[in-house]
Amino acid sequence: MCVWRWMGVVLSLSILGCQMREVQPTFKNECGILRSNVDWSNRMKVLNLLSLAFSQKCDAAVIEYTEQVQSGFRDKTFSFSREMAGVFLSDGVLTEYVLESYERAYLSLLLAASYLRTGHIEDAKVELRRLDHELFAPLYNFGEDPVNLVLSAVLWEVLNEPGDARTDWFRLAEPTSSFLLHVPPALQSFAQKQVIRLDQGARPTPRWEVYGVGRFPEVDWDFKLFGAPNGYFVIHPNPPFQELCISETGLRLSTESWFAKIAHRHDHAYHPLLNIQSWIRLPVGVVYGLVPFSLGVGVAVGGCAGAASLGGRGSGDVCALSILGGTQLMQVAPTVFQNTVRPDLRHWELLPAAIIVTQKSDLGSEPCDSHQARLHHLVTHAPAPPFRS
Repeated sequence: MCVWRWMGVVLSLSILGCQMREVQPTFKNECGILRSNVDWSNRMKVLNLLSLAFSQKCDAAVIEYTEQVQSGFRDKTFSFSREMAGVFLSDGVLTEYVLESYERAYLSLLLAASYLRTGHIEDAKVELRRLDHELFAPLYNFGEDPVNLVLSAVLWEVLNEPGDARTDWFRLAEPTSSFLLHVPPALQSFAQKQVIRLDQGARPTPRWEVYGVGRFPEVDWDFKLFGAPNGYFVIHPNPPFQELCISETGLRLSTESWFAKIAHRHDHAYHPLLNIQSWIRLPVGVVYGLVPFSLGVGVAVGGCAGAASLGGRGSGDVCALSILGGTQLMQVAPTVFQNTVRPDLRHWELLPAAIIVTQKSDLGSEPCDSHQARLHHLVTHAPAPPFRS
């Protein structure tokens, strides 16, 4: 019986990975299986299982394992031997994945939402304060982002903490001069309206509903030696993100700012060590690529030379076969080069492509609804009573 249930979990995860529209899993009541099959050696799988557990409202599993992930995946452990050996292999092969700031913040957000769903209000507030710390802490992977600031502001309002909500809205309305934080003017204007509303005090709090919709796109990259903003990598999403949408009742904000953190991973101003390692890895990749190319040339030339020296009626066939084999080896060279110099693009995959914050009880009636499948319903009930001045 357990085998069949586990096969159901694997099948559902396969569906999630292959079909963009079908974000929501098709199985129910599998929280026990999710909790008993966590492979901590595969950090990406653990993160995706947490996302899946939250979508299934397995709040006990989310609360238990998120705390372990926060402590275990947060800090970078430097090893001189690993860092040196890593330049001779693909980026990230010898190093454990370390959470980006947006991933640490979103983990805190999921945990806060799980506490909220289970009635642990004070614990939810603690996690939101941790979220704030994760965005601004000067760690290995650092930097705030507008998506988590919006989510934090809304959840503070749901928790009837207008002062904390105002702080996050104000950060969006008056963003700091950081190359990692870009707040579109339309979002700044929306946030400014929320600041004014909170300052007035007497107006009722909106009945916010918050959704994570769609699926975070795949990360593609191309090699570009000159003119690339991040070393020699050009990184782009597939498919592209949707545009920002602002309505009278809410907004749709893509998680493109999260994607930007992946794209900036090898920027010299962000991670000098990764940038230097990538440039060292470039000539190593050229040398590795020359090996199959040289072997291919040797097979083609040597085979034809040997066939000619032996003579005979079959020498032409031997030469043709040598050329074919040599050509196949030479064609491997670009693949070897790319696999050597490819950047570390690991990331939490099962994340929404956008968030929708709305006052509408029915998402379909929100003008900014993108009609994508729902991954996470972050606020699932009416907020606290209106606060008063």
